[in-house]
Amino acid sequence: MWARARRACTPLCGFPPHLLKRSLGRDYHPLCLKCQRCKMHLNAGQHAEYDERPFCRNCYLKLFGPRGETQIPLTLSVSSFAL
Repeated sequence: MWARARRACTPLCGFPPHLLKRSLGRDYHPLCLKCQRCKMHLNAGQHAEYDERPFCRNCYLKLFGPRGETQIPLTLSVSSFAL
């Protein structure tokens, strides 16, 4: 969905407003709506957001899923494996 907005796209951009895509309650310039990790361009409504930043679903799950990179890393020693 395209909308004409009165404010800048997002804190990510700072460019003046013009035709924007509306997704998850926020307005984005078409080129600004991309994953913050892999930079893949996203379609409105088909992505996830974390801390007001868009992510593709794959990167969102990798970063913030049950075993994401932002979790405390699991450290295993050789003695923890049964041989």
